[in-house]
Amino acid sequence: MKRTGFVCLLLLTTSLLNAQKSTNEYVQKIQGIETVIKPYATAIMESEEMPDRFRADSFFTRGLVQALRVPYSFSYPFDSLTTISKLYAPDSSFRIFTWQVMKDYSYYRQKGVIQIHTTDGSLKIFPLFDFSEFTEAPVDSVRSNRNWIGAIYYSIILKEYNHKKYYTLIGYDENDARTTKKWVEVLTFATDGSPQFGGRYFSYPNDALKPPQPAYRFCLEFKKGANAKLNYDRDLDLIIFSHLTSETGETAQKHTLVPEGSYEGFQWISGKWVYKRVVAEVDPSSKVNPPRQ
Repeated sequence: MKRTGFVCLLLLTTSLLNAQKSTNEYVQKIQGIETVIKPYATAIMESEEMPDRFRADSFFTRGLVQALRVPYSFSYPFDSLTTISKLYAPDSSFRIFTWQVMKDYSYYRQKGVIQIHTTDGSLKIFPLFDFSEFTEAPVDSVRSNRNWIGAIYYSIILKEYNHKKYYTLIGYDENDARTTKKWVEVLTFATDGSPQFGGRYFSYPNDALKPPQPAYRFCLEFKKGANAKLNYDRDLDLIIFSHLTSETGETAQKHTLVPEGSYEGFQWISGKWVYKRVVAEVDPSSKVNPPRQ
């Protein structure tokens, strides 16, 4: 019996050591790729010439996919890629990378990929293709990863209703030279595991400042540089956003809209984000500010 127990312990120890060795090899491989793609991630944002930015994006994208193909890459943080947004879902079922490429000050394209957690460490990803420039009605429908309305995400909120999970994404889009957009939309997953962006998850009265109902995603568009707030306040359990006003009295002209100092919000009720008319206990210096990207 003692010999049998010793053999079992030896086999278990050997197995654990082999697993640790494999894990270390995977990490070292990803680290090597990260070192190579880090300058490209920086160049996407900082290169002065447009061709250089798009070339850097191409090299970065290929390198990131190569890194994600390494077994068990899901837990690797890519901490050195500071110009890329990297968010894990609160339940760690997936993570999402997003970034943007600027053609000029009038044109920005968002890029991204969703990586799904797999128990065997294999690769399962959904690339995100920004379809914004090809639609005049970005709030009108549920969309897939192939006709995604691009945004750089800075928050994920997990809610449940009727035993189903709903992941609310909050992000921004530099849009063009005159306005910035901030987006809120609900991400769910179909029975085949594919991502679905948007749905009838917002309940609010129509006004000139908000997307007309029915809206499958919520957009706050405002004057470039106006720094309107939009984020999730965990203490209040509300999505908070700045109430906007037009500098010229022309609410239809989005480039004239600026924060006027008060806030509105959404509360999750029975599977929807329901409008809250007045939000008082808000610290505008912190909770409603997204982290710098």
